[in-house]
Amino acid sequence: MAAKAVFDIRDITKVYRTGDVAVHALRGASAQLYEGEITVMLGPSGSGKSTFLNIVGGLDKATSGQVLFDGTDITEASESELTDFRRRNVGFVFQFYNLIPSLTARENVALVTEISTDPMKPEEALEIVGLGERINHFPAQMSGGEQQRVAIARAIAKNPRVLLCDEPTGALDSKTGRLVLDALIDINTKLGTTTAIITHNAVIRRLADRVFYFADGAIIRDEENATRLTAAELDW
Repeated sequence: MAAKAVFDIRDITKVYRTGDVAVHALRGASAQLYEGEITVMLGPSGSGKSTFLNIVGGLDKATSGQVLFDGTDITEASESELTDFRRRNVGFVFQFYNLIPSLTARENVALVTEISTDPMKPEEALEIVGLGERINHFPAQMSGGEQQRVAIARAIAKNPRVLLCDEPTGALDSKTGRLVLDALIDINTKLGTTTAIITHNAVIRRLADRVFYFADGAIIRDEENATRLTAAELDW
């Protein structure tokens, strides 16, 4: 049975205007994100990857085109509807961890679980990313990779359908990056979370089900991997 498309993105454009200057961040990008798959998005800086992910995740709105989530067009949603969409369905992971320094790992994750409709316990989310014994540590007491895994635990604690990751290993060395990718693969396997990862590191494409290549605001091609590698198998 064919995988179900969670997102159907149709010919989206994004134009930012400053006075008389128009910057075209996206120029008719189309794609589908399938249930339970890992998708990797590759392309140079300025090719539209982050703008694409922000629109898919409801953080930004397309200038034109459609983003269908389970058949519903979220490009026509109000701000309050988008907030509800993100709260219920989408977890975000960014290059910089955005943890609150004065809160422990558990407390950072609990910030999300307290406003979610069907959350897991913070301890459970931290256990999934391998930090069960670090729940009472503060960010300053953790390595960069551990802080990123706390950020991932915070993203998955709401039990999202979709996990969107923008350069999650961008600030990490190869060894630590593999640990973070292992956590993302483990989450995909255990929870079936549809996962999209933006990266500049072309090697990471080997762990994906599907790869999108961006250039000049468009997806110029996509390909499927017959076999997914583990993070340990990546030739970094």
